[in-house]
Amino acid sequence: GSEARPVPVTLDDPFNIIYSSGTTGTPKGILHDYRFRQRQMVRMSRFGLDGDAINLVSTPMYSNTTLVSVLPTLFYGGTLVLMAKFDARRFLEMAERYRVTHAMLVPVQYQRILADPEFDRFDLSAFQLKLCTSAPLRANVIREAMERWPGNIREVYGLTEGGISTSLDCVAHPDKWDSVGKPTEGAEVRVIDEEGNELPQGETGEIVGRAISMMRGYINREEQTQTMLWTSPEGLAFYRSGDMGRVDEEGFVYILDRRKDMIISGGFNIYAVDLETVLLAHPAVADVAVIGIPSEQWGETPLGLVVRKPGCTETEAEILEWANDRLGKAQRLAAIECRPDLPRSTIGKVLKRELRAPYWP
Repeated sequence: GSEARPVPVTLDDPFNIIYSSGTTGTPKGILHDYRFRQRQMVRMSRFGLDGDAINLVSTPMYSNTTLVSVLPTLFYGGTLVLMAKFDARRFLEMAERYRVTHAMLVPVQYQRILADPEFDRFDLSAFQLKLCTSAPLRANVIREAMERWPGNIREVYGLTEGGISTSLDCVAHPDKWDSVGKPTEGAEVRVIDEEGNELPQGETGEIVGRAISMMRGYINREEQTQTMLWTSPEGLAFYRSGDMGRVDEEGFVYILDRRKDMIISGGFNIYAVDLETVLLAHPAVADVAVIGIPSEQWGETPLGLVVRKPGCTETEAEILEWANDRLGKAQRLAAIECRPDLPRSTIGKVLKRELRAPYWP
């Protein structure tokens, strides 16, 4: 047969189609071009994902979370250590054996690795940097990882679609661990209200952003591509994140909730993350998700779904009373239900839609 000839490739050529995780609806095909990937690779190489990196990969290859760290490691000639399936103990064994320097992990993986009773006997001294994305990494998990696990943590917040891009250097900003950091080079973040008006700094609304890396669009879904755009007063195209949040006076971005997950109770906006943070401070609580359930009096009301730490016997009523003592009057939980675990996507996001379904007829 005839031999394959290399085809000239430009930065405008399509590179990949990635399907969104679809936690809130049908997954959409996100088209990236070579320019998108090239810019991302240069940025990630500054985090040390280069020819010297030994990168332990434990998330699915079809996810953008994974590609963000895998592609630069490959391109610059570093080493990839691949796990077929994530397991906390196996991760620790491989990290020690291969003197791993980098890993991109999602928050639930940090929790499971740190919870391994043998964690402290593994030599993890080669670690330079751990990355986290796909959901906000809670401050209590960052604190524990910084104390017990060598190397820095960088939290990365963005969309597979691009447009929104922030990064938090946990060593440099120990007072900002509740945030997802500041916009990266060439990125801009703003906050808008329900009507699409820009809100002043410090106010809560939907996060929108533009950056040097932006998708070409959703494949065969022109209408949904258009719906995602917000045009600024200066005529610039921003992407809507679907996340509710705010920006503080120093430019750090705080994520409160998915817009679709926000609980509106008696006319008040309740952000699940505020309630989840309080519940996680309870010594018996290992994991938590707060969802809105129907309420005749308030329209909807927050319910706390709690996974207890092994060996803890606190009752639902005790945890409820403890949490409500620490919450504002408008935020109080209607009830607590203990669960053996919480349903998650392959990339570790809690599937709140699945949790809500049994309560909403």
